[in-house]
Parts: sequence; C-alpha cells; structure tokens
Amino acid sequence: MRRAMFVVPVLSLAAFVVPAVAQDAVKVDSKHYKVEFENDQVRVVRITYGPHEKSVMHAHPANVAVFLTDGQVQFTLPDGKTQQAPAKAGAVQWDGGGKHLPENTGDKPFELILVELKGKPATAK
Repeated sequence: MRRAMFVVPVLSLAAFVVPAVAQDAVKVDSKHYKVEFENDQVRVVRITYGPHEKSVMHAHPANVAVFLTDGQVQFTLPDGKTQQAPAKAGAVQWDGGGKHLPENTGDKPFELILVELKGKPATAK
C-alpha cells in the first residue's frame, strides 16, 4: 500500500514532464534543429529546412530569429490554424515563444539562427 502511495504521484508527475520535454525542437526534430551554442542564458539553434520539408509540433521559449536566407514558411498552430510567414535574408525578428509546426512551403532551402532566451524575462526600464 505504501509503495502505491509513492508510485501514483510519481507516474502522475511523469505524465506532465514527458510531454513538456518532448516539445523541445532539438529533441523531437534533430534533422532540422542543431544546437550551435548554449549556456545558462541562451541557446543558439541553427534551423535548416529543405524545399517542402515539414517538422513536428514543438515549442520554443522567447527568442530572436536571424534569417540567413529568404523563405516561405507556414506555421500550423496547436488549434489547427495556419499562418504564412515569408522571411527575408538578413531580417531579425522577436517572438514571445509558443508551440507550432513549421513547414518550408518554398522551392528552395531555408535557414535561420534562433537565439532562445532562458530564465526570467528582463523587466522593462
């Protein structure tokens, strides 16, 4: 009986932890996401997609994207809605983070650097 009282809470916690870990793009889609640098403040990820390649649903924390190539990207959100997101080489974009499923809808490879922020967001001055 005592063992059951310990196992049930542990399994319940695992049910929440495993899906959260599974959402990390680098872990669930290593074909397209490669860590270039990481410390306790940031993780820098190189993202590459071939023409018409698609990822899986995953999440990112708040981040800054630096686009290395032009691209035609479509994001499918958890609710099934889609957003077109054309990108220009050299553009820099802030995003607050969240879940999405990206797809390169263009005929050319697409590449960017994503700087994911760790920890608490900075307070505005």
